Amino acid sequence: MDKGKTLAGIGCGLGAYVMWGFFPLFFRQLGHVSPLDVLCNRALWGCLVVGLILAVRRSWDKVGAALRRPGTLPRLTLAALLIGSNWLGFLWAVDQHLVIAGSLGYFLTPLVNVLLGMLVLKERLDGKEWIAVGLALAAVGNEFIALGSLPWVSLFLGGTFGFYGLVRKQVPVDAVSGLLLETLSMLPLVLIYAAWQASQGHAVFTGHDGLTDFLLAMSGVMTALPLMLFAAATQRLNLATVGMLMYINPTMQLLTAVWVFGEELQPARLVSFALIWSGLLFYSWSGWQKYKNAV
Repeated sequence: MDKGKTLAGIGCGLGAYVMWGFFPLFFRQLGHVSPLDVLCNRALWGCLVVGLILAVRRSWDKVGAALRRPGTLPRLTLAALLIGSNWLGFLWAVDQHLVIAGSLGYFLTPLVNVLLGMLVLKERLDGKEWIAVGLALAAVGNEFIALGSLPWVSLFLGGTFGFYGLVRKQVPVDAVSGLLLETLSMLPLVLIYAAWQASQGHAVFTGHDGLTDFLLAMSGVMTALPLMLFAAATQRLNLATVGMLMYINPTMQLLTAVWVFGEELQPARLVSFALIWSGLLFYSWSGWQKYKNAV
């Protein structure tokens, strides 16, 4: 094994997940801007940043090749709707001081992926994966019984991100080209919304103070950079290692919610997290064994 390549991969993976982990802190600075306005700016600036990256790399041929494949654009449009919905749900959770619920959703995502693999891709689950799914369902049941309602924010974030991963898995497009086409697919809806808001006397992209304009533009960089680092990590590391690193993001979000934002972590929710973490342990164990058997 190339140690230099592995270390570089771990560095890229850590960079991606730490950046995603800091998202609540970053987007809380835009709390005075509506989540829909932030989403529109994030899509627009993300598209511009990724377009600039592709221009510097001279990689437009990859975009053209992707567009020529039958069915690619409709599937990436569906992926754009899913990831856009996920972004909006996350921004709303940050705005509503529900970062703990958001972190629970992202902890659920790997287990949602396992469930979707079984239901949609007809993948067979081993015993450990069945236990992981059962513990995730128990966590959702605990939320419903102890807190009096289903954890809609968590289920929405975990579900949209899980379905996004399912759709993207079936589209053979690299991360950067895919992100460009996804953000381009969002732009018609974004521009329609911006035009409607302008007719109501509200400017979506202008009229902010200098710091807000800078942060909104940086949201495009914050969208593109961790995805590029993540793609670089997946090229250098085995999936088991990438899978273990992915828990950094929701862990950082949970700690930020409790220690920085002062959100209350109710005892009943601690039980939910304990069930999820136990499920993730079984999921990781299964993934590690599959990797060992494959090499």
